[in-house]
Amino acid sequence: MDTAALLEELRARVRGDLALRERFMETRTSADPVAAFCFLCRELGYEIYEMDMISVGEDFYAAMKRSTNGGGENSPKLHMEDDFYELFFVGL
Repeated sequence: MDTAALLEELRARVRGDLALRERFMETRTSADPVAAFCFLCRELGYEIYEMDMISVGEDFYAAMKRSTNGGGENSPKLHMEDDFYELFFVGL
């Protein structure tokens, strides 16, 4: 299963569990929020690492850029579309 699918499965699990949601929200105040988030993911059985979060965001962003205006340099800048850490919380 790819990282995006794992995150979607995890998001569905967190939506139904208030205590678990609070644990994920606490990662936002950590000195390294993404590392804390990934550690919690692995603790719950989801093998997600920091580089996975970066890669899935960059891959998604690159695919979106390629799909607009032929993927040229004049493609619009997409705000926050490559940050799957933040997108995870938007979905909650």
